[in-house]
Formats: sequence, C-alpha cells, structure tokens
Amino acid sequence: MKVSARHKAREIALQGVYSWQMSKNPVEQVELALATSNDMQKVDMPYFQALLRGVVEHAEDLDQAIRPYLGRLPEELDPVEKAILRLATFELVHRIDVPYRVVINEAIELAKDFGAEESHKFVNGALDKAVRKLREHERD
Repeated sequence: MKVSARHKAREIALQGVYSWQMSKNPVEQVELALATSNDMQKVDMPYFQALLRGVVEHAEDLDQAIRPYLGRLPEELDPVEKAILRLATFELVHRIDVPYRVVINEAIELAKDFGAEESHKFVNGALDKAVRKLREHERD
C-alpha cells in the first residue's frame, strides 16, 4: 500500500509531539532531530511542520477541547494516546480543510500502529464524540 505524504507527515508529527511531551525540549530542537533522523523525501513537510508546531503551541487549548470526551483526565492518558488525540484535535479545530472523517481515520491508524492494543477504540470513541461539537457544521 502506498502511504500518502500527509500520512507520513502525521506519523512523524506524532513522534515529534510524543518526544516533546516527554522531553519538553523546544519544538525547533524536536523538529530538527526528526528531520535529520527520518527520510523526509516522501513527507508533506509544510503539513508536518504545521501539525508539530501547532500542537505544541496550542497543547493546553487542545487538551481542554478534547477533555469532555475522554471519560478520564488528559493527565491520565497514555502518552501515545495523548499525542494522537492532540494531533487529531488540532486538525479538527485548526485544519477545517481536512474532512473530519479523514482526521478520525488517520488517528485510528496511528493508534493501531503506535498505540496500545485497544487504544484505537478509545481514540475513535473520544474523537467521534468530540467531532459533534468541534465540527458540528460538517456533520451529516
């Protein structure tokens, strides 16, 4: 299966958000480390940068936006799940050019690839509830 440049951007942005969450290093440092340790040829670089920088810049607001749909506190989330939810919430709030179904499907795929065994179900449930409020104008 051919992986899209946007999907690759999300994968590497997820790694960056996770790294930033764990290290609290400046986003520029995280971005540079990722860019030098990954093959960025097939990555949508502007999208990767927008995601990584956007999540870091808006992390608290993103946590507040998703909090009502988690069933637990953001602080109690697995760090990978938290990074995935922050990325997806950023896209739902700030990238309305991306259809919400694409955002949710991409988040589920990231959870399957990088999260714990059942985390994709949790991510799907939280985002499915959140999209009703965050993208109410787009709902069927």
